[in-house]
Amino acid sequence: MASFELVEPLSLSEAFQQLDGGDPAIRPIGGGTALMLMMKSQLFRPIRLVSLRKLTPGLSHVSWSDDGAEMRVGAMTTFAELEHSDEIYRRLPVIRQTMKTLANVRVRNVASVGGNLAHGDPHLDLPPVWIALGAHAVIAGPGGQRIVPVEDLYLGYYETIISQNEIITELRVPVRPGWCATYVKVTTRAAHDWPALSLAISAKLTSRHVDELRLVLSAAVDKPVRLTSAEGVLRGSDIDDAVLKQAGDAAIAEIDMESDSRGSADYKRHLLGVHLARAMRALPEGQAA
Repeated sequence: MASFELVEPLSLSEAFQQLDGGDPAIRPIGGGTALMLMMKSQLFRPIRLVSLRKLTPGLSHVSWSDDGAEMRVGAMTTFAELEHSDEIYRRLPVIRQTMKTLANVRVRNVASVGGNLAHGDPHLDLPPVWIALGAHAVIAGPGGQRIVPVEDLYLGYYETIISQNEIITELRVPVRPGWCATYVKVTTRAAHDWPALSLAISAKLTSRHVDELRLVLSAAVDKPVRLTSAEGVLRGSDIDDAVLKQAGDAAIAEIDMESDSRGSADYKRHLLGVHLARAMRALPEGQAA
């Protein structure tokens, strides 16, 4: 591994000064679990890493808006902190469900919410879940901050709208009464491995009637995407075999799948139809998202 400079700023303003908007070899680093793998494989050769570790008191928190309608998660909050939060489990149980097959304990103890969002790898588990939940990311830079829907962060494989001198500082997740959610991870190897296909669904149901929903596909494509055609089929319909078949066909038709070591595009199209129907049938009606 080539040598590089590691700096540890004590404030966001100092961090922005250390980042160079024109040099992709200078990057911020949170938990570093994904970035270190890229460095070891020589896919990324940094000349400077700007650690956010000493900003943790300001960037590591889980709090709620005064009315309880929004969860706010600091970017340096670890996955383990999310996983073991009883309050998150009570209001957003899909987060703990997702953690059950997300990497391993060692990774979850270190990996950060913001770094995971910014990495841009479509195989990651949490980004499609945040999108299904309607979450927004707070992005800060030298010119101020902007709040962006998580679904708008991604441009393609490892590509995001985040500039080289910007940092995700917080994630904001609405808590929607009457909604439920689930995450489906389909692997061809161990359960905690990267998925061949993943689905995140958040929906509001009334006696198996779909009042509203958000349906997100990831892993089989180059970025997490909303399945808007399938949403249109399901929205306003009862969950039955005919509607689920129609929704599965719509989902398959609107997405170009990618073949890789985890399966062919045809195989993933089959997975999508099967697991979309299973996930919709299994949605825990009446529970929090």
